[in-house]
Amino acid sequence: MSTPAKVVACLWYDGCAEEAARFYVDSFDDSRITDVHRATTDWPAGKAGDVLTVGFTIAGNAFLALNGGPGVAFTDAISFQLMTEDQAQTDRYWDAIIQGGGTEIACSWCRDHWGVRWQIVPRALMDALADPDPAAAARVMQAMMGMVKIDIAAIEAARRGDAV
Repeated sequence: MSTPAKVVACLWYDGCAEEAARFYVDSFDDSRITDVHRATTDWPAGKAGDVLTVGFTIAGNAFLALNGGPGVAFTDAISFQLMTEDQAQTDRYWDAIIQGGGTEIACSWCRDHWGVRWQIVPRALMDALADPDPAAAARVMQAMMGMVKIDIAAIEAARRGDAV
């Protein structure tokens, strides 16, 4: 039996917590629904028997989706950064998030159709931004600033100083 996470991100939805949780677990590796709790009595956002919370993991990290009711929107003040290993994984996760009404933003950021902000970040980008050569790191930063979804080949070219 695993030890429960000490910190769990709770995401507030208006009646679609289970739908959102299922979307995320279908989109990301190492993800699953861990539990679904139904309300035992009526509450401000629903009736007895309605889904109240859904526990789930994304890439092994614990989350809770709460059917909290209307009027509470997700903002740019928080996002979830998902590290990727290669371009294929970056493309797959990016496409999953923007499907069905999500939007592209910039510099690895996108928004799903509930308004949750994600950063789909290749490890290669983080390595390149931390290059000990300040000129290489600056070229990478400049290249990234012109991207929406991260293109690993272009990041690596910028790091080497190749003309893009």
